[in-house]
This record gives sequence, C-alpha cells and structure tokens, in this order.
Amino acid sequence: MSGPNPEADLPPPRDKATLKSAMRAFRKRLKATRLDDESRLGGPLSGGRASAIVGIQPPNQFPRETWDELARQGRLTKSSSGLYSLNE
Repeated sequence: MSGPNPEADLPPPRDKATLKSAMRAFRKRLKATRLDDESRLGGPLSGGRASAIVGIQPPNQFPRETWDELARQGRLTKSSSGLYSLNE
C-alpha cells in the first residue's frame, strides 16, 4: 500500500481558455494601471516619465487558484504581498 497521494489534494487544473482569458485580463489591467501612473499631472515638465509599476493585484473575476496556476506555470511571478507581475 502506498501513502496518500499529495496531488489528490490539489484542485483540478484550470482549462486553457480560462487561463488565456485570465492572462488577457491581467495584461489589460497592468497596461491601464501603468498608463494611469504615467499620465499623472503635476507640472509643466511632468510628462514623459516611465511608470515604476511592475506588479498589480490580479483582477478579481478569476479565483485565486487561477493566478496561482499561472504563477506555477511561470507566466506570472507572485510576490509575498499578494501582487503578481509578468515574466518578461
């Protein structure tokens, strides 16, 4: 007899369409967040700087397991504070 299978406790993997849709939503939110950061008005010389945002909280229309699966696949990087960033 073998011991309990550790993979039996894992949730089923997300289908490819869900993961693809989640990545699309993540990229869209990251792009919008960066554009918002770059377009801050502050003075006459405030334009043209690059955004310093590298990670965001993922869109909440997908469950946490979806983001964890994308991080496990290496498509995203998860930080200790719950933020995710793209692996570029």
